[in-house]
Amino acid sequence: MNARIYVIEDDENIQEIVKLSLESNGYQVTLFDNAIDAIIAIHEDAPDLAIFDVMLPQMDGITAVKKIRETNTQMPILILSAKDSEIDKIHGLDSGSDDYMTKPFGVLELCARVRTLLRRVQPKSKSIQTPTLSIDKSTHIVQQNNQGIDLTHKEYQLLLYLIENKERVVERDELLNNIWGYDFIGESRALDVHIRSLRKKLDDNGEKYIKTVRSVGYRFVEKEDTHD
Repeated sequence: MNARIYVIEDDENIQEIVKLSLESNGYQVTLFDNAIDAIIAIHEDAPDLAIFDVMLPQMDGITAVKKIRETNTQMPILILSAKDSEIDKIHGLDSGSDDYMTKPFGVLELCARVRTLLRRVQPKSKSIQTPTLSIDKSTHIVQQNNQGIDLTHKEYQLLLYLIENKERVVERDELLNNIWGYDFIGESRALDVHIRSLRKKLDDNGEKYIKTVRSVGYRFVEKEDTHD
């Protein structure tokens, strides 16, 4: 069955462009002109991916994404917005969206981003175990020594990506591309802030779990505690 996509956009011209582009790639598209109706539909029958405009009547797209993430942490969400400043992108991604694309946009790039987001959620192993950490990918619950850790959506994605690629050093641009989206390649402040926060929540301000490889990126390494 082809992937189902909800498009939440109140501009009829953009609705039509997005719908035709996605349907020509084999996706099933349902259109909404406001976020409230879309949230109700997602709660009742979540699609494989949702595309949200930011400036919507009744409820803006950022607020809508935050509400969706209260109960649904797995559905990929792409924000498609005319707001193109760095702070707008940060707000959009920190709301819980998986990617942020600015208008005007190219339909080929839009479809490429959709394919990338859908690939990320293809079923794999439902859980990951390390000597002290466990991640349940179906519920997004992270535990350290059987104690729950409260991570933001982006911190969870960072930790999961680093663990799933622990056999190698993950370059900074790769993390920015896969966690924040194409537009953030070269913008490293958001990554630095989230790495520091993640390390702190793992009770480790050094490199017990996340090793910095200078001028390259990061690698997940679970160092054993040493005692004098």
